[in-house]
Amino acid sequence: MQISNTSSGYGAVAIAFHWTMAVLMIGLFAVGKYMTGLDPTAPDTFAIYQWHKSFGFLVLGLAALRLVWRFANPSPALPRDMPAYQRAAAHLGHAGLYALLFALPISGWLMVSASPWGIPTVLFNVIPVPHLPVPEMLGTKAQAENLLKEVHELLGFALLALFVAHVAAALKHHFINRDAVFKRMISTAPARAETPRRS
Repeated sequence: MQISNTSSGYGAVAIAFHWTMAVLMIGLFAVGKYMTGLDPTAPDTFAIYQWHKSFGFLVLGLAALRLVWRFANPSPALPRDMPAYQRAAAHLGHAGLYALLFALPISGWLMVSASPWGIPTVLFNVIPVPHLPVPEMLGTKAQAENLLKEVHELLGFALLALFVAHVAAALKHHFINRDAVFKRMISTAPARAETPRRS
């Protein structure tokens, strides 16, 4: 099994990061939307929020580790015949995904920190997490919480939009371009791409 990335494919570590974080973000988005309709005073609501926050911090930690791994193991080269605008879009899309993987959990952390309820965050019921200082310019705790809640939700939808675009691009490479871009993210074995088609 190839652990590190090569010039032609991803290693097992990068693939594990990719799919683990994809599953986590889909789950967090679904649970986040579900949470908005819950009664805040219901007995189960507290537990659901704690689990949501716990996995959000897990994503933040994995994003940091994944970024370190990416710097240590550069990504495989894009197909040589890929148009310049598609290369630019791919780089911008990946940069946006990385930015949102940090911004989304941090905005949630700030939102919890600003809450007038003062509810503690305990990761997986084991590790307490301190609240962040909230800038005074955001107003009262209630005002800051409402603003950060909107920011957190908007960032969630932005990540969803990039995720959909990312999936669409991967499927295009696989079914239309018929190159190895998608295949190399599901296996460390060298992918034999069919004859590429220009788009």
